[in-house]
Amino acid sequence: MLTEIHPKLPMRDKEITKDFYLNQLGFQLLGDADYDGYLMVYKDSIQIHFFEFKDLDPAENYGQVYIRTENIDLIYKGFLENQVKIHPNAPLAIKPWDQKEFSILDPDSNLLTFGEHV
Repeated sequence: MLTEIHPKLPMRDKEITKDFYLNQLGFQLLGDADYDGYLMVYKDSIQIHFFEFKDLDPAENYGQVYIRTENIDLIYKGFLENQVKIHPNAPLAIKPWDQKEFSILDPDSNLLTFGEHV
């Protein structure tokens, strides 16, 4: 039986990624260990892991995660207050598939889409 999923996304610079997720998106570090070239963060009941990929070209990165949410309006507002750039092609909107969604790009162009059923 499958119980959870923890996506692993590429990152070029661990400190930049850590700063973005902790200070702009409100995640926390997972665990006390500091692994070389690896980062684990969590918020509420989700985890995202990152592996070092120094030669990553963000223009060619297709890493994507869809994060289901509750109270997406509050999350969106919080991101705007933290000056998180909303993807220009994916502002908060109700989609034909009955989801209210928006997307952002992290520093390495991993696409994070947040969605709530309407």
